[in-house]
Amino acid sequence: MFRHTPLRYTVLALLAAGALFQAITAGYFGLEVLIEILILAMLVLALDMVAGFGGMVSLCHGALMGVGAYAFATSAGVLGLTPVVSLVGAIALTGAIAWVIGAVCARSHGIYFIMATLAFGQMAYSYIFQTPFFGGDDGMGGIERLDLSAFGIDLTDSRSFALFCLAVLGLVYLACVGILRSGLGRSLTGVMHSEQRMRALGLTVWRVKADVFGLSGMIAGLAGALSAMNVMYISPGLLDWTVSGEALVVVILGGLGTLVGPMIGAVALVVLKHELSAVTPYWHLVVGLLLIGVVMSRANGIFGWIEAQIGARFDKRLNDVTRPTTTEEPRDA
Repeated sequence: MFRHTPLRYTVLALLAAGALFQAITAGYFGLEVLIEILILAMLVLALDMVAGFGGMVSLCHGALMGVGAYAFATSAGVLGLTPVVSLVGAIALTGAIAWVIGAVCARSHGIYFIMATLAFGQMAYSYIFQTPFFGGDDGMGGIERLDLSAFGIDLTDSRSFALFCLAVLGLVYLACVGILRSGLGRSLTGVMHSEQRMRALGLTVWRVKADVFGLSGMIAGLAGALSAMNVMYISPGLLDWTVSGEALVVVILGGLGTLVGPMIGAVALVVLKHELSAVTPYWHLVVGLLLIGVVMSRANGIFGWIEAQIGARFDKRLNDVTRPTTTEEPRDA
């Protein structure tokens, strides 16, 4: 079962405080970077929930994010529905598609599961790319943001939209924690460790995987809809497998199966991308070397390394305190 530790609470508080400070004080470019981090964090939380706690390494979450973006843009721009209804519909549709993908791929494992999800993702990419209704390779523009003027919130303002995305990310994180602590989340963890044992207990394994994959897809769809609102334009590139691959890199870089780690990875990747791209066009090389270093260190990402270091120091201090002291007996004269 997923548990919070004092370290995780501390890191969460620091991340939230840093994001809030950036949202209040940053200029236009800083706000755009922050929004990019927040949306990517939602996507990697969705991926970490299935990969880190269910062993389902997916290469279609980028496509699910794209489906959510296109569903929102089509509902609001083509069908004329309100942005709120379009958002709810996009999340529901993406969740349903993700549930079907999870149900189909549930009986495969390891590289076969990865390849199956990759195939689904590329099918979605090809369909969107070749369909004139969705704009083909030209994409779709003129996407509107949610209208929260009734609450005194103007999401056309970048600062307000950044704060809105931060609030949504907080709700997404709480939803992920709630799912993992529920009976469904505990069943998923049991399935990851031993499917045969869970079947022996009477659990329908494929249904557990499909249900969690569907919930994860809903979060990915939400991230896609927010991405569409942010840029106000979408293209088939959002569904490309490289988006899923980048999300997987972020999860591994931050710390698989920690929830907190992937958000650290999202911050690291986006900041490195914008800072290094101003210096060299080969910023991917630096990120690749960093990822190799994390993997070769045998630590569970950046957050896993921090946890290991603090845990080792705590154990050392505990051993020093509990170690029995020996007193030297006086010698006979």
